[in-house]
Amino acid sequence: MASLCLCVLVTAGCTGTVDNETATTPTATPLPSAPAVSINETPVQYAEVNGVSLAYREFGEGDPLLLITGFGEVMEDWNETFVGMLAEEYHVYMYDHRAMGHSGEGDAPYTLPQLSDDAAGLVDALGHESMHIYGVSMGSSVSQQLVVDHPETVRKLVLSSPSYIVGPNETATLYTLVIESAGDPSLPEGVRKEAGAILAWEGTYDGLSGITNDVMLLVGTDDVITPDSIAVQMAGEIEGSWLVRFKGIPHVGSAYAPEEYGRVVLTFLEVDESPE
Repeated sequence: MASLCLCVLVTAGCTGTVDNETATTPTATPLPSAPAVSINETPVQYAEVNGVSLAYREFGEGDPLLLITGFGEVMEDWNETFVGMLAEEYHVYMYDHRAMGHSGEGDAPYTLPQLSDDAAGLVDALGHESMHIYGVSMGSSVSQQLVVDHPETVRKLVLSSPSYIVGPNETATLYTLVIESAGDPSLPEGVRKEAGAILAWEGTYDGLSGITNDVMLLVGTDDVITPDSIAVQMAGEIEGSWLVRFKGIPHVGSAYAPEEYGRVVLTFLEVDESPE
C-alpha cells in the first residue's frame, strides 16, 4: 500500500505536486477507516437524461459528489471501502454510462462529449446546479470534457488515472486495448461503443490551460495504461492544480489503495482555495 504525506500538500491556489516517492513520513494521526458501503444492496434508481434512462445509486449526506466510471466498467466495479470513506462526508452519486450496466441505450451518437453532456444532465436531473466530480480512467476523460464544456456544473474536480487523449504515442498500451475492444464481437455492445467513442475523441489538451476550477490529478507510478508522465504534463497546464503520485500503484489506484486515495480526496475537497 502507498503511504501519503498530507502535510506537504500544495498550498491552496499555488501550482505544485505531492510526490509519494519523495514524501516524508506523515506526522498527522491517520484517519479511522470508514465502513465499506454495499453497492449491490443499494437500490438502483433512474433519471431521464438526454433521451436515455441513466441508472444511479446514492450514498451518504452532505455536498454532492459524482463518481464517473472508467472504460468497460459499471457501478458495481467501484471499490466499496473507497466509496464508504467518501460517503462519510459527502452525498455520493455513481451511475452507469448509457448502454452500460443498468442504463438504457438512447439514440444519440455515442461520443465522449455526449457522455459529458449526460453527466451534466444527470447533475441537473438530481436537483443540483453543480457537484464535485471524481472521474477515473475514461471517466477522467469524460470529466475533462465536462469541465471544458460545462464548467459551471463542476465544483472541485478529481482526475484519477487521467489522459488528455488516447493514441499510439501518448498511451500506447491503452490504445491497443481499446482498438482490440472496438473490434471484439464477444464484448457487450456498450463496451464496443465506449471503445469507439474513445478512439474518436479529439482530446482536451488545448482546453486544459483554460480550466479555472480547482483540480487534483491522481496517478500511480506503476500505471502502464495512463502513465504518470501524462498526469505530470496535464498538471503543468492546469494552473493551481494538485498532483499526487502514489509509488508502486497501478491503473485505477482506488482499487489498490482505497483508504489512501479516500484520504487525499477528502483533504482536497475540504481545503478552501478561495482567495483571501
